[in-house]
Parts: sequence; C-alpha cells; structure tokens
Amino acid sequence: MSYARRQALVVRGGRAGESPVRTTNLFLPFLRRQGFDVLVEDCLEVYEDKKLLAETDLVVQCWQGGDITPRESAGLRTAVQNGTGLAGWYTGLMNAFPEDLDYQLLVGGTFRIDPSETGRHRVRLAAGRADHPVLTGLTDFDADVVRYWPLTDPMIDVLATIGFDGDDSRPGVQAVPAVWTRTWGRGRVFASVLGAQPGDFDIPQVRALTERGLLWAGR
Repeated sequence: MSYARRQALVVRGGRAGESPVRTTNLFLPFLRRQGFDVLVEDCLEVYEDKKLLAETDLVVQCWQGGDITPRESAGLRTAVQNGTGLAGWYTGLMNAFPEDLDYQLLVGGTFRIDPSETGRHRVRLAAGRADHPVLTGLTDFDADVVRYWPLTDPMIDVLATIGFDGDDSRPGVQAVPAVWTRTWGRGRVFASVLGAQPGDFDIPQVRALTERGLLWAGR
C-alpha cells in the first residue's frame, strides 16, 4: 500500500548571508524522513503562487530581514488560513518583515526590543502543557540565546518562556514567550526564539522542540 507524501516548502534568504541556508539545511533530511517532498526557494515571489501554496502542507521560513510585498504577504496568509502550516525560528520568522503588521499577526509575535543580553539562560516549559506534542517528555533546560522582548498576540499558546531579571523599575523576574503555537483559520503556526545560529540546534532540547514544531504545524 502506498501513501501520498506531503509537500514542504522551505523559503530562505534575506540579508544574513549563509545563516538561513545553513540552519534550514539541518532540517531538510528530517523532513524527508517524515514523508515530505521538500522544495527550497530563495525568493518571496513564491508566496504569490496560489496553486503551489494550496498543495503545500508546511512552509518553513527563514528569511533574515527585508520587505515583503502586499501580494506576497496576502498569499502566505491566505494559504495558512486555508490549512497550510507555517513554522520557523528566531528572526527568520519573528522579525522577517518588521513593517508588515498583518504578517506579524499571522506569526503571533515580533521582536521589538533587543536588550543585547547574549548568554546562557533557562528555558522554562509552560506549566500544565507537558502533554502538548511539542513538549512531551521534555523538561526545562539551559541554552545560549539572545533575549528579546517580543510583542505577542494574547491568543498564542505559549509553550516555553525565558526570564528577565528584575531591576529598579521592574521588580521580580519577568517571563516572556520563547516558544509558541497558534492557529490561523485552518492552519497552524509554530514559532521559536531559539536558533540564532546553526550550533544552537546541537542542544538536544532545542532540536527536539523545533522538529516537533515543524511536524505539529504541518497539515
């Protein structure tokens, strides 16, 4: 008996040199092992291809900065609305198009303040969400991350947070979203602040979260 394979579209590029290529390359074999045929594109015009997006079960985006046209943005949003999954990490998803508010709402959040605090920080999994497919069997862990203050949609499902220590103006530790999911129409979106560099995925928990997020988002 044969089963129809699913289609994954990897959209990568932007202003960050080889980083989008190197990070997405880490997941191409995984997607193929999970039954996806993988198409890789290095231009955003692909979001205007309605037929291709309708046949795509998962879009993995790693686009480092730049602009997206209204037609491209609308094409991506419509595809997710109709059931195509969207997944990505770090600025390749969360801050790809900072001037496009509709895109930011689709993703569920965007980076707005960079406190320039790179270091090893605790990633805490959301209490009561241990049964979520992205989190099953995982526990809190430490990771070298760049901490950002994100603006997020209250309707996202936060799966993990990173804490900011208090100071004179903000007493106590403040937890901000680090990994979340959301639904958009019939589609699913997975977003993670982890993965600034390819080496970040050497941490088993970061790799597991990301791989599970890709599968969760896929139709």
